[in-house]
Amino acid sequence: MCRVLQGILMMGTSHLQCRPLQYQTVLWSLPRTLLLGVTQGTLLLAAFRGFSGHLLEGKGAGRGMIRGGLSADVILEEGSYHEFEDKGFTRRFQALIAVFTFVVVFTVFCLIIWGASRPYKAEVTVKSLTVHNLYVGEGSDSTGVPTKMLTVNGTLRMSIYNPATFFGIHVHSTPINLVFSDITVATGELKKYYQPRKSHRIVSVNLEGNKVPLYGAGSIITVSQTGLEVPLTLSFEIRSRGNVVGKLVKTKHHKEITCPLVINSSGSKPIKLKRNSCTYE
Repeated sequence: MCRVLQGILMMGTSHLQCRPLQYQTVLWSLPRTLLLGVTQGTLLLAAFRGFSGHLLEGKGAGRGMIRGGLSADVILEEGSYHEFEDKGFTRRFQALIAVFTFVVVFTVFCLIIWGASRPYKAEVTVKSLTVHNLYVGEGSDSTGVPTKMLTVNGTLRMSIYNPATFFGIHVHSTPINLVFSDITVATGELKKYYQPRKSHRIVSVNLEGNKVPLYGAGSIITVSQTGLEVPLTLSFEIRSRGNVVGKLVKTKHHKEITCPLVINSSGSKPIKLKRNSCTYE
C-alpha cells in the first residue's frame, strides 16, 4: 500500500512506484470516480469531490477487484432505482383501482335508488271547474273579418298527491286549455311548486279567454231555455320531477288529462268532475 503520493500526477508518468500489497481487503467509498492513469500495471482512482481508497499494484487481481467493486456498486444502484419505480407504479395502480371501485359501487347504488323511485308517480284528480263568465257575441277578428266572439273565465281545482316515501317532487303543468272545436278559447297554467313526500295538495288555476273568434265553429253553439250551452274539452298535462339523490339521480313522470264537459251560462255552481269523467294517461 502506498501511503504517500509521490510527485504530481501526470498522464504517462512512470516514476510513481508502489510496493505490491497482496491478499488485503479493498474498501471503496467512491461516490464519483475517474480513472486517471494506468502505469506499469498500477491503477490510480480519484474522486471529483474527494476520494478514499487504496492504490493497488498488480495486473490481474487488482484490476478484477476494482472492476468487480465498481460493477457491483453500479448494479446495486440501478437495482434500487427500479425498486423505487416499481413501488411508485404500484401505488398509482392501487389508487386507480380504488377510484374505479368507488365509481362502480356508487353507480350501482344510484341505479338501485333510481329503480326503487320509479313506481312513485304523482296522482292527479280533477275536482271541479267553476265558470265565472261566459259570453258569446258578434264581432270581428284582427283582420276585420266578422265572426262570433267567445269570452270565458273560470277556475279549475285539482288534487295532487305525492306517494313517494323518501323524496319530494317538483310539479308543474303544460298550458291548461279549454278547447272549443279545435279552437282554444281559454287557457291557464299551473306554476311550478315543490310538494313534500307523502302529501296531498289542492291547487287552483285560473282559465281566461277574452273575445276569441270562433269563425264557422260559432254555429255549433246552442241557446236553450236555461241559457247558453257550450261543449268544451279540458286538455293539459301534469309533469313531476323528483330529485332522489340531489341532482345526480332524478325521476320524471307526466300524465295527460282530458275532460269533456258542457258549460252553461246560467249556471254559477262548480261543475263537479268525477274520476271516470276524465281520461288520465
